[in-house]
Amino acid sequence: MKISLTGALTSFTELIMISRDEILKPIWYAFTALDVDRNGKVSKSQLKVLSHNLCTILRIPHNTSALEEHFKDDDEGPVSTQGYMPFLNMCILDKIQANFDFNELNKMCWTLSAPKHISCKHLLISGVDGFKVWCIFNYLSEDKYPLQIVIEELEYFLHKLFAAMSCSWNEYRFEEYKMRLSAKKKHLNAWELIELIGMGHFTKGINPQTLSMGINEVFQELVMDVIKQGYMMKKGHKRKNWTDRWFELHLNSMSYYVSEDLVEQKGCISLDRNCCVESLPDKDGKKNLFVIKCAEKSFEISASDKKTKQEWIYAIQDCIVRIRQGLSSPNRESRQKRRELRKRVKAEKEAMENRMRQLQLANDIKQAQLEAVTKKLQDTSVRGDLEEQRRLQTQIELLDQYRRDLEQEKMARMQMEEQVAEKASEVEQYWQRMQELEEMYRQLKKALDDERQAKEDEEALRKLQARLLQQEEHKRLELEQIHLQQQELLTQSQKEKQELERERAEKERALQAAQEQLELLRRQREGAQEEYKVVTTKLERAAHKTKNWTHKVSNHEGLLQIIQPGNKGPTRMTNWGQAAFTDTELKEMERIWQENKNRSHDEQ
Repeated sequence: MKISLTGALTSFTELIMISRDEILKPIWYAFTALDVDRNGKVSKSQLKVLSHNLCTILRIPHNTSALEEHFKDDDEGPVSTQGYMPFLNMCILDKIQANFDFNELNKMCWTLSAPKHISCKHLLISGVDGFKVWCIFNYLSEDKYPLQIVIEELEYFLHKLFAAMSCSWNEYRFEEYKMRLSAKKKHLNAWELIELIGMGHFTKGINPQTLSMGINEVFQELVMDVIKQGYMMKKGHKRKNWTDRWFELHLNSMSYYVSEDLVEQKGCISLDRNCCVESLPDKDGKKNLFVIKCAEKSFEISASDKKTKQEWIYAIQDCIVRIRQGLSSPNRESRQKRRELRKRVKAEKEAMENRMRQLQLANDIKQAQLEAVTKKLQDTSVRGDLEEQRRLQTQIELLDQYRRDLEQEKMARMQMEEQVAEKASEVEQYWQRMQELEEMYRQLKKALDDERQAKEDEEALRKLQARLLQQEEHKRLELEQIHLQQQELLTQSQKEKQELERERAEKERALQAAQEQLELLRRQREGAQEEYKVVTTKLERAAHKTKNWTHKVSNHEGLLQIIQPGNKGPTRMTNWGQAAFTDTELKEMERIWQENKNRSHDEQ
């Protein structure tokens, strides 16, 4: 069963920013890749696989019986009244949501079609760069099939590529190439464009890495619709710290990543008609600041210099204005304007050609009228002679006509015999072809059965791996819990050890302080002993003096009785003599001495 890819190609409405015509272009490549016989027809089994892959990538439910139901009346032969396009339009494209990845669709269709048309071994660019050139071709090509790129769009792409590589544009070489294309009256297809770039026709002498970077930059700008990109610093909302981020500006959003490899996306700023962008004065040591104010929150960003800051502000403001006015991105708007300009030029050219044809037709009519008048005048002068010649000529023509009829009848009989032989040969070739197709159908059915069995084996293996991974995760969690318990025990032991070390240090400091106090008391005791010896010596001296005074008093008893006090009680002996101080004065002096001693001890 084979189905023709025919139907309306331009009756689609746009889906978000990607029109159905753009979605259909890579699907057309996938369909033509499956068309082995180059007759515009593909077997139903292959279309089932293609439809399943399209539903998976476009994230819509896949109905396995929809294709059979759509062509249920055509089970015994090729489809001539209906094609694949009505099924694609009704069962797939009408159900597309806005969350599918258009780049994944391109990759799938590229994988199907590229190996049958190009070989990267003979090209100076990699397969990834070839894929990007193919996507750029689809973006710039006309919405007519087979897909081709007009010379104006080819020149636009080459200008973009050389500008991205910062290389000079060779206008003379391109004019020569354009003249050769015009002489052949043809346009380039995708594979010819990839070969043109990959063989270095216009990029001869350019570093392959530079060429790859240029292709990637044009791919990002045109296909991925990146209006502007580059590194800037963004202020965080929670920690309020500044971090370098790689920013990519699209029409409706501004994404930022950890680096330019786009592996880890950190966030996305949604742009709408309520957003605005404003410049900020320098603060917190940051310069070239501006802020994007959205409905929910604002984003402060620091550019590398003033020029970059102004470029970003202008680009973001332009996106907001376009959103408010309901316009598309600058590249898509520019592409649409170029197409409209080409249509106007083509219409003017066709109008001019029609006018020239009308003028030529009028001129031919007038020329014919003039020739008719001239001929009529000549006929009137030679009519008599011509009638005689006409009779003779009529007889000769009749003989010639009879001879030609005989020859034509003979040739017709020979042609009929040749046609019969050709028909017999065609019937034989048709029979052989039918046998080959039946053999191919059996092989394809066997391959599909093998593929289905392989998928079932793969699913069983995946479930086994999932179960093993779950068990491994359980064991890993148990080991982590044991490890955490050991860590807690070690931490508790370390805390107890530190507490014992701190108590031991405090006890050592207390012991050292007690030893120092004991040493101080020992020194005070020794000082007191020395003072006691001094006091004892003084007392002995005082006792000796007292004895001397007693002897003297006994010798002068009469005088002594006159000056001694009336109290005859016991008296105290000091180093100043007997009864030099009263008891009250001696206690006061002892108290002062003890206070001075205690003060000196405290100071030590």
